Amino acid sequence: MKTYLALDVGGSSIKYALIQEDSTILEKSSVPTPMDTMDHFVETIGTIYDQYKDRIEGMAISMPGIINPEIGYAFTGGALRYIDKMNIVDILKERCPINITIGNDAKCAANAEIGYGNLQDIQDGAVVILGTGIGGCLIKDHQVHTGKHFSAGEFSFVKTNCLDGIGWNYAWSTRNGITGLLERVQEQLETDEKYTGVEIFDMANQGNEKVIEGISQFCKEVAIQIFNVHIIFDCEKVAIGGGISAQPLLIELIKKHFDDIFNHLGFDVYKPEIVPCYYRNDANLIGALYQHIQTFQ
Repeated sequence: MKTYLALDVGGSSIKYALIQEDSTILEKSSVPTPMDTMDHFVETIGTIYDQYKDRIEGMAISMPGIINPEIGYAFTGGALRYIDKMNIVDILKERCPINITIGNDAKCAANAEIGYGNLQDIQDGAVVILGTGIGGCLIKDHQVHTGKHFSAGEFSFVKTNCLDGIGWNYAWSTRNGITGLLERVQEQLETDEKYTGVEIFDMANQGNEKVIEGISQFCKEVAIQIFNVHIIFDCEKVAIGGGISAQPLLIELIKKHFDDIFNHLGFDVYKPEIVPCYYRNDANLIGALYQHIQTFQ
């Protein structure tokens, strides 16, 4: 069975794994992400490549930014400010002479679900990643839909209130990222004390009604935006990802509010199934692999 090197470039670390073509991870590790120069980035990737170059068929990379996955061109690099309007594949191939692909991180997460996870059976759908911001992806004809300018599904920028302002305070990423969730809970508890996501779900699972109400308000807004995405795109399924998607209460409350929306519509429209993403921490690695295999099959 063929083996590949997959890398997930994040804002703090580069996770990498030796993965078989059936998505089995053989070994995995990580190194700090270089934040200073492109040369440092290339050499970091090259050092990882050197460990596995005699064992792999290709190298698959997930990274932040607006990316053309067909040619490996990055218009932006997200938190990696030194990446701007450059072909990452061409640059890396000078150091790592092997087949290389790159893809946007959220779109790689969606590819993991299309190829091996909970969206294998659909043609059209969406993935919503609840993290620091809102990662997103549209799926059309069983493929990631990048859009003409490679930014389709950038849900972070969706406006949540057309009257109150135009800045980031009114973007979906602010309202329904992790910070927005914690703010809802703090408001309900009427405290300035800072809690982590793990702590608030521990309190909720122990029956703290104020915390549950804060989470519920957050989930209602998520459900409304998922409804809006569905009405525009006609999804068969919507998969929810990100670390907090592992919390059954979160999925339960999103589904509850989603059902409430449909129960009060007053007209018939297809209701897509909401499912958690099958892959979580390894989603970007698995999805980068799937994209790579599809590119070179």
